[in-house]
Amino acid sequence: MDLLPTLLDSQGAIPAAACMSWRPGLQWSHAGFDALIAISFLSIAGVLAIFAWKRSELIFGAIFWSLAFVLVACGVAHAFGVWTIWQPYYGASAAVKAVAAIAALGTAVVLWPLLQKILSLPSPEALWCANEALRVQIQQRDEAMCALETERCERRKTEEMLHQAQKMDAIGQLTAGIAHDFNNLMTAVIGNLERARRLLPNEGSKQLVRAIRGAALAAERAGVLTHRLLAFGRRQALAPSVVNVNDVVEHVADTLRRTLGGNIRVITTLMFDLWPARVDADALESAVINLAVNARDAMPQGGNLVITTRNIAAGTKATPEMASFLLDQIEIAVADTGIGMSEDIASRAFEPFFTTKPVGEGSGLGLSQAYGFAVQSHGTAVLESTPGKGTTVRLYLPRVQIAGAAQPQRTLPYRFLSKAAALQ
Repeated sequence: MDLLPTLLDSQGAIPAAACMSWRPGLQWSHAGFDALIAISFLSIAGVLAIFAWKRSELIFGAIFWSLAFVLVACGVAHAFGVWTIWQPYYGASAAVKAVAAIAALGTAVVLWPLLQKILSLPSPEALWCANEALRVQIQQRDEAMCALETERCERRKTEEMLHQAQKMDAIGQLTAGIAHDFNNLMTAVIGNLERARRLLPNEGSKQLVRAIRGAALAAERAGVLTHRLLAFGRRQALAPSVVNVNDVVEHVADTLRRTLGGNIRVITTLMFDLWPARVDADALESAVINLAVNARDAMPQGGNLVITTRNIAAGTKATPEMASFLLDQIEIAVADTGIGMSEDIASRAFEPFFTTKPVGEGSGLGLSQAYGFAVQSHGTAVLESTPGKGTTVRLYLPRVQIAGAAQPQRTLPYRFLSKAAALQ
């Protein structure tokens, strides 16, 4: 309790101004500079305190508060320096200076051990580099996510293709077995009808002869159906040979131009350097005709029927089906500008006897025969359709390698021969 009166006791002391009375300007210079220093220290201390308060998440926040306290103490000490020029309270001034000294010394003692940690803080350049590296990582992650999503979609499509292939294979086996047995039965029926016709006396009933002939014709039509079913089931008898697919397509196109009708325009776009294929030319011609007939039925008001051929190199990823090819393929595409199909109908289009046509206008075996021919020829068939825009069926047949045959230059632009002719 005696300390405060002692510090404030100025009895017997003279103010510092008495020592500088002979130079009045010196008094005011000391007072002015001490006041400026005091105001500056207090202002800086306020800035540090506000910064430490607003940015409490910063590390070394306690150092900011400590520096603010030191500056406050120093500012107050200089303020007392102004006061003691005219008031000799040197004890209070000494006490304030003692507090400032202790605070400054404590801050210095704490700062030196922290110097290494402070120096280890990243520079703006290091922060920029770290931020750039993080941006690259985020970009790589986004690209990886996109690639993963693409892979998921491709895997889903592949699983759907596998499921469809397994379903078609099971249907094919069942269909082929039934068609084979039915064909044997129809062979017996036709044979017995022929025998009955021969056993009739010359003066036999004309009505009976007409009935036998009608039954025989019906049996022959049933035989055609069994042939198509065997084609779908990949059990038809084929006579494969090396053929130029373009020649077969041109022959079929000429026939179609004469038979499809005047409102159907047949267009062929054939690749000049088309690879050869080993297939049954008659079966290929039948498959293309069946696809063309289906295309015609899809264009009741007329339209364009486009037949295209091109080479597909192994591993081409234009479609999931192409990506799975281990060998080069020849593509035969038959496209129309008709009514198209919905996704549900397109998924069943290759199934035998599946048709959306009215009863009596289609057997539903045209697409299935083309599909069976392509698979039996070690290829496949793919259908793409958009309601209101048309349908495209693509037959893929494996390329045959011929010793000594010139290979087309894949690095050069392909040349196409295109023909477009309106039906008369």
